[in-house]
Amino acid sequence: MKKALFLLVWTIIVIVNCNGQEPNRWRGPQGNGIYPETGLMKSWPSNGPQVLWTFEGLGQGHSSAVVENGFIFLTGMIDNTGYLFKINLSGKLVSKYPYGPEFSESYYGARSSPVITGDQAYLFSAYGNLVCMNHNTGKKIWSVDMTRNFDGKVIQWGYNETLVIDGDRIYCTPGGKKHNVVALNRHNGELIWTGSGLGELSAYCTPLLFVHNGRKILATHTSSHLLGIDAETGKLLWSRSHPNQWSVHANTPIYSNGALLFFSGYGQGGVKLKLSPDGASVTVEWINKEFDSRIGGAVLVDGYIYGSGDNSRSWKCIDWKTGKATYESTEIAKGTVIYADGMLYCYSERGELALVKAGPAKFEVKGKTKVTAGTEQHWAHPMIRDGVLYVRHGNALVAYKIK
Repeated sequence: MKKALFLLVWTIIVIVNCNGQEPNRWRGPQGNGIYPETGLMKSWPSNGPQVLWTFEGLGQGHSSAVVENGFIFLTGMIDNTGYLFKINLSGKLVSKYPYGPEFSESYYGARSSPVITGDQAYLFSAYGNLVCMNHNTGKKIWSVDMTRNFDGKVIQWGYNETLVIDGDRIYCTPGGKKHNVVALNRHNGELIWTGSGLGELSAYCTPLLFVHNGRKILATHTSSHLLGIDAETGKLLWSRSHPNQWSVHANTPIYSNGALLFFSGYGQGGVKLKLSPDGASVTVEWINKEFDSRIGGAVLVDGYIYGSGDNSRSWKCIDWKTGKATYESTEIAKGTVIYADGMLYCYSERGELALVKAGPAKFEVKGKTKVTAGTEQHWAHPMIRDGVLYVRHGNALVAYKIK
């Protein structure tokens, strides 16, 4: 059963042009794991980078930190209740506000990362309750229940996606027969459009919103398929069958130059699709069964994809054009990956935190440490802001100086 756990962690925070700003998203400004920091360390001391501070008391959860307007935001569960935590850049708690019941059935805790736009925080519980809250006062502005309002169903390990926000719209996946994927007005929660997709259950995936030749497309997984949806209308453009053992598809796809890579665990692997000029159809360019990351994501850097496997447990570098591996390494356990300034930041399920030089020749570790603070699983994706690496482990957030 453990193996079945994908978990949550993609706390993906996808925000595009909100209030004319570019808030920091989960997995970087473009939501793809790439952080535009420069001047970062190219190697670490033998005992790892300096720990600036550690905050403990987040409760249970796997969501990642989000830094916006000089504050750090996270979600966590205490006594079965989900809270929004607001922490200053020195690691001191500013406030915590409850947003409702959180997941207390299997691999307890908050999954989805908050999305912050101005004074508003958008929160999505594992039980499907979407809440808009003023993060300065804790006042709830509106809420929508995916199961009651949109015929959704709480899947085995709960809703896990982080909300996608584009301007005045929120996109999410109730997984209902009729209301499979929806777009809501972010100011009041009212329905803008609903798409029936293929009528499958949701699958823990934070969608990717991208622009292809002027057309906005939402790509997301449901239980057995990847869907390509017109983001303006909700119309299903195409689908691609991609089932796996536990219907867990937690990784956000990667788009580049007219092609889309999607991948999932349990030996299912990755598929690269070529989109037609109008985005209304796709063809397969390559399939790599060994690139089967379950929840760790991947990054595309200079024509190569970096990430780790699931059944195929090694870290890999994959040629974007051919789908062939240029190296494999088991120097650290499988886990999550982000990228900045020529370096990969790899955080393993065993708590290993490694700095690795990005390049197709070999998995070249330039520093390593162990995350010892915190509790339970090492699943949350790290993030970087202003020369600081933030790593969440259960009830703890650790800030490392990497510049």
